[in-house]
Amino acid sequence: MEKLFFDTEKDGFYGTYYINPKESHCAMIGMFGDDPNDYMAKCGAKWLHKNGVNVLCMSPGKKDYSHVNYPLERIETAIQWLKNNGNKKIGIVGMSTTGMDALVAASFFSDITLTFALTPSDFIWQGFEQGNKDGCKEWPIPGASTLSWKGQPLAYMPFVYEHPIYWQKVEEETKGSGDIERSTCLFIDSEKAREHTEEEMIKVENIKGSLFLVGADDDSFWETGKYIRRMDQRLKTHLHSCEYTTLVYEHGTYFVLPESLLRKALPIGLKFVLRFIFKAAKDYPNECEATRKDIDEKLSNALEKWCKE
Repeated sequence: MEKLFFDTEKDGFYGTYYINPKESHCAMIGMFGDDPNDYMAKCGAKWLHKNGVNVLCMSPGKKDYSHVNYPLERIETAIQWLKNNGNKKIGIVGMSTTGMDALVAASFFSDITLTFALTPSDFIWQGFEQGNKDGCKEWPIPGASTLSWKGQPLAYMPFVYEHPIYWQKVEEETKGSGDIERSTCLFIDSEKAREHTEEEMIKVENIKGSLFLVGADDDSFWETGKYIRRMDQRLKTHLHSCEYTTLVYEHGTYFVLPESLLRKALPIGLKFVLRFIFKAAKDYPNECEATRKDIDEKLSNALEKWCKE
């Protein structure tokens, strides 16, 4: 694939632009993994290429999955670059933490007219870092948000647990669960500790174009099904111009990715491997596969429609 590389200091954002071998005037900002050049990002770019668009993969930094006051201006700068370089339509796709990022970016920037948010929350999280600290792989950062705008942290839901209890709670919930990781307690207990403020809720009603909210009720990381239903209710009670689709499945695990995208990453033995990562994939392998296939069809159709409009 023909690629262009971007550096934050020189270009205003960190990312890699994967040029579609077939000429396209549409581009998706893709946030698939820890780095825009890692294996998952390349698989995501190939899937999006198949669906007729250019792809700009982005992340906070090189091999960095920490999210601490990530400036939304970087996405704004990336959008402007895409517009200046032949792209007439801009979309965005994110999964997990970046599913939240995608929603926030789309609510800020009206140039984004197609949004895929996979396993998103409807609120902004406290900032966190990943690595190794006191035997913990992840820890919250006091006073920091995951995202910032104009030099100020966006309002966020604070986690009720601090370091090192935060990670100890994850380990406690994961042990014996059959999932590679479980962290629902971080979110459930934090929501119980205090009600969300309006400021920390994502203003999904400001999103333009088409919006797809995708998740499964058996997600082992957080209650994405509940969050998507809350966004559905918010959109029903707030004036909005976007056409939105909520896709909440009973079975699908945290990996609510298009089937053909995951098969680019793992061509052989996908169902076999997933059963060792998520208990739901072991207990309901066919149902989870059907979910991924349905997501694949619906998102592919949405891309085709968007490009032709």
